[in-house]
Amino acid sequence: MTPDASDGRGAYTTNAAVSQPLTYFPVNAKISCMGYLKHGGREYEFEDRLLAHLQFVIGQKLKKQESFFLSWNKAHDQGDGRLSVWLSPYTGVAFHFSGSREPELSKAWVRALNALAHTPRGLLAISEDEANRFVKNNPDLV
Repeated sequence: MTPDASDGRGAYTTNAAVSQPLTYFPVNAKISCMGYLKHGGREYEFEDRLLAHLQFVIGQKLKKQESFFLSWNKAHDQGDGRLSVWLSPYTGVAFHFSGSREPELSKAWVRALNALAHTPRGLLAISEDEANRFVKNNPDLV
């Protein structure tokens, strides 16, 4: 599987013939270990480092008993658009990492994801570069 960087957004791909999980690739990301977010009987594949940041932000929201959408952009070959899943404290969610080392969390990335998670649109999975731009454009983030 390879990222589709033609539109400048993150993308995911899946092999429908084999019914493999949906995959998210941040554009221009160095693809390394790929992990899974498991929810509602489905597996969604994310790069381990992004998944670690999502786990942190999702964990914080679920601890506060908050429900929200997690969304990410679909690949061009999947019809573009966005995929969203509803996360709540009453549904199970699991994180499976492929790598053996816990990735170091970026404060800027966590801040951007947390800010996005508190919008009506919900948590949007974005790349670290996109998060850095978001923080730069929103310097008042706590």
